[in-house]
Amino acid sequence: MSKRKPSAADRQQLAAQRRKARHYGMQALYQWAMAAAAPGDIEAAFREDYDFSKVDGEYFHQLLHEIPARLEEVEAGFAPYMIDRAPDELDPIERALLRIGCFELKERADVPYKVVISEAVSLAKKFGATDSHKFINGVLDRVARAERGAEIAQNEDQTAPPTVKRAAQSRAAARPADSPSAPDQTAADH
Repeated sequence: MSKRKPSAADRQQLAAQRRKARHYGMQALYQWAMAAAAPGDIEAAFREDYDFSKVDGEYFHQLLHEIPARLEEVEAGFAPYMIDRAPDELDPIERALLRIGCFELKERADVPYKVVISEAVSLAKKFGATDSHKFINGVLDRVARAERGAEIAQNEDQTAPPTVKRAAQSRAAARPADSPSAPDQTAADH
């Protein structure tokens, strides 16, 4: 029995459920950082206090448990891209959003990089300090370029205007085969 491809309505519903999971995840990670409570206790309180019927509970669980468990790795993923700011200068909301965004960019290839960045920016606009969304956008964009370079290149190629694509194809076709920019040749070609 094969799985059916999700409909547009199914994908929209999953997107909304994940958006809510990120929202609660950001709040739960904030609480974890501020109160030093156990992630399991925080999750139990959230599930008791909030209606999780429209939340991707599995996604929320993953964010709340895996980010603290892999904290050094997650923070090392964004720290090099924080231009003119030290990690200890982050406010708790920015820190939670960068942790979520970096985790998603590294571990959730099923979530497009544009979605990761857009969701983090949206939450920063809602909960963060003035202009924190710009900082979040810049850092996560740099992380995405490091972690998802192939996805970004493919997306940029697909979104380039036809005249740009034709010009790039013409330049590639005009290169001699032994040019350093030419595609690698197989051993059989030599």
